[in-house]
Amino acid sequence: MRALVVERKPLRFAAARLASEVAPGRGARVGPLKLSEVDEPRVPGPGWLRVRPRLAGICGSDLATVDGRSSRWFESVVSFPFTPGHEIVGDTDDGRRVVVEAVLGCEARGVEPRCRGCAGGASDRCERLHVGGLEPGLQTGFCCSTGGGWSQVMVASEDQLHEVPAELSDEAAVMVEPTACALHAALSTPTAGAVVAVLGAGTLGLCTIAAVATHGAPSRLLAGAKHPEQRRLARALGATDVVTGGALKRAVRRATGSFDYDDGTLTGGADVTYDCVGSSDSIATSIAMTRPGGTVVLVGMPATVTVDLTPLWQQQVRLQGAYAYGVEPALSDASGAGGLGHVRTFAAAIDLVARLDLGRLVSARYPLGRFTEAIDHAAHAGARGAVKIAFSPQEKTR
Repeated sequence: MRALVVERKPLRFAAARLASEVAPGRGARVGPLKLSEVDEPRVPGPGWLRVRPRLAGICGSDLATVDGRSSRWFESVVSFPFTPGHEIVGDTDDGRRVVVEAVLGCEARGVEPRCRGCAGGASDRCERLHVGGLEPGLQTGFCCSTGGGWSQVMVASEDQLHEVPAELSDEAAVMVEPTACALHAALSTPTAGAVVAVLGAGTLGLCTIAAVATHGAPSRLLAGAKHPEQRRLARALGATDVVTGGALKRAVRRATGSFDYDDGTLTGGADVTYDCVGSSDSIATSIAMTRPGGTVVLVGMPATVTVDLTPLWQQQVRLQGAYAYGVEPALSDASGAGGLGHVRTFAAAIDLVARLDLGRLVSARYPLGRFTEAIDHAAHAGARGAVKIAFSPQEKTR
């Protein structure tokens, strides 16, 4: 079968990082990612199935890997050679169209007794990502045992699979995984009646805006978006105030009646800020525009960053990570009513994707043979008026 494969080649990773200094996405031309003919991954055991991906999205973490910019922290929870792709809609051998919950926790690994996180349904907090019946890998798409969505065949355990309602298109279905990430972040801290800021309006930023607007009931939802199409979509998905990314702190200052310190930190600010970028500059800005005692939620994956944490300490701001998905304690609509008790994040994400037609965020699809074009498009999506770029692994290159 055909698959895009990342091999452990340090010189290739170094070349990719240098190439990405010229332009994001250039690592695909010189780095460790290549199109190969490989054997199908072995089905690890009972309860596992083969999945043939229809669409597989290109995520920011995938771009960081291709460009040689992923954190070295991941080395203990990744196994080579791996096939990327964790935003997946595909077909099982028994005829179901499914999306894949990518985290490879205790249940998928056959680990008993389960760790504290998995025992409570929170596979996103799994403590056993490197043991059990699989090679190390925090998710499908970073584990050599499972394969990934950027291939014609991969494997997944039954507990990872969620059947796609017939009314959802493949484009809508491939948005379920990033929407689940955004929902998990949005629900990680209360926002009812709060002033909320969202910095960044790529896929995760737009999905976070949608999730907060639908389930968080904020008093104001301010979004910073760099490009015109991102600003249009941010308004359409529920942001009450939309500005260019560089103007977001000023918009928060006006909305909250705050003052500026000489260093640009606000005396007050947003109650909750969602950082959907994950750079040194974005984290510093997020801290600076969050009120004393407020919360900054890291939704975008950071790598190695340099940030002055003095304002975090002095203003007692909470800095909170939001990784993946699992179960959520309760959901409500924008009015604050309708609590549903505990629910799987993926089930709530399927509902949100259908409700808001998030399949419209899929801007282009590419066969595997055009992977350098696809990576370049994804790396420059915002500037090109696009949002989500996906591979169509069963499609032949024309």
